[in-house]
Amino acid sequence: MNRLELIQALMRQKGLRNYLEIGVENGRIFFRVQSKFKVAVDPHFMFDTGRKIGKTILNPYNVYNQYFEKTSDDFFTQDADHVFAGRKLDLALVDGMHEYHYALRDVENTLRYLSNDGVIIMHDCNPQSAQAAGRFDDWKEGVWNGDVWRSVIHLRSQRPDLNVFVLDCDHGLGIITKRKPADPVLGTPISFTPTQIQALTYDEFDANRTNWLNLKSEDFAKAFFGL
Repeated sequence: MNRLELIQALMRQKGLRNYLEIGVENGRIFFRVQSKFKVAVDPHFMFDTGRKIGKTILNPYNVYNQYFEKTSDDFFTQDADHVFAGRKLDLALVDGMHEYHYALRDVENTLRYLSNDGVIIMHDCNPQSAQAAGRFDDWKEGVWNGDVWRSVIHLRSQRPDLNVFVLDCDHGLGIITKRKPADPVLGTPISFTPTQIQALTYDEFDANRTNWLNLKSEDFAKAFFGL
């Protein structure tokens, strides 16, 4: 299961509609989503008007798209209150800058507008090498997931009001939902301060990834969401 398949399944089976994507780039995921309320945020869109028109012909839902070519921080500061006035987000893909504090800020800002039954999907949560798991300034070549994994640990440690787990597919799909009283506690609780999280090494993460990420299978996601 990849992030697009999960998004489509949640929209189809759960009726989730209002959609936000942070980190759109060339629109490979965004343009294929079927919703009359779609918001794209990226500081540099890698597509032009011609591609927008072509993608609207292929998927007429794209006529409703709203585009914000700016950082997610600026979007939430300048535009979000107006864009989401009178409506709640149902589904969001956070796939922007793959560093701890950026990804965490995107999730926390998105939560302000998320419906009680909404779902946030955070990409790149389960890097498979130290090179893939580092900071952008240190990245040389190959896959770069960054240290989004620290954001997962932070949310699991600091936000008991949320359900947080990571699907073991598509570079690690972090799932964040608002916890309801009847929800089961997912995974073994962990407790780290932000300072401790920042100091964690990749080797420590690698040795504890199943517990720290609350790593789950695709079948778990299907059962959790009733897909």
